[in-house]
Amino acid sequence: MLENPRAPRIRNVRKLSQRNERRDTGRFLLEGPQAVREALTYRPDLVEELFVTPTGMERHPGIRTLIDDAQVHNPDLGWEYATEEVLASMADTVTPQGFVAVARQNPTAVKDIFPSDGDQPRLIVICEEVRDPGNLGTILRAADAAGADAVILTGRTVDPFNPKVVRSTTGSLFHLPFAVDGDLADVVARSRGAGLQVLAADVKGDDLLGARASDALAKPTAWVFGNEARGLTDDALGLCDGALKLPIYGKAESLNLATAASVCLYESAFAQRTA
Repeated sequence: MLENPRAPRIRNVRKLSQRNERRDTGRFLLEGPQAVREALTYRPDLVEELFVTPTGMERHPGIRTLIDDAQVHNPDLGWEYATEEVLASMADTVTPQGFVAVARQNPTAVKDIFPSDGDQPRLIVICEEVRDPGNLGTILRAADAAGADAVILTGRTVDPFNPKVVRSTTGSLFHLPFAVDGDLADVVARSRGAGLQVLAADVKGDDLLGARASDALAKPTAWVFGNEARGLTDDALGLCDGALKLPIYGKAESLNLATAASVCLYESAFAQRTA
């Protein structure tokens, strides 16, 4: 059992809370049983190290079975017991609930989201300059729940391997393809080439109810979501085929970006499946 929270190996895991360390090593942190469970279930090949407290394993015995199954596909996967103090020193959160893992980053290339042959996506998400980790994580989770085919991060969008983003996805990071460091103009051009309409979610747009009534949302769609404070620039809006806004019926000044994105994605999901 690992007992020394100041050991070099433990400090190296803790460093993954820093973006520079994640960039240099190509690794990132997973914390808590939910994230670890989803990684072991859907992408066991990415998990490199796993640290567990005895209490955590007792509370989540199913994870031991997942570890055994994952090792069939990833023989290099190792796991060790550690004290609560050791896990606390590794984790970005105060209470990692008995599980911390190190995983390898494996984003998808933008070109692979739009294959030259085969089925093209029908619903994708483009995040342009989204800066809040909680918002990005929730958008990834909503995209997964709405059945989106992929998420593409463009501009200076926050690092998807930031621990706060990873926690906010509740495992969706391992369920759908996502690309990083995309160029908005290039991604929009690829989307159109794949037969998708490109819609911006923006307060300067038309009422979304009009698009719903005309069945416009039943078409294959790429949704573009912009910065929390500034929205999308005029240049970014100019790249899109249109812009839509959610009506505010109460006294709220506005909607949180992730909430608005969730509504937009589900509007498209409902329309596409009804069609």
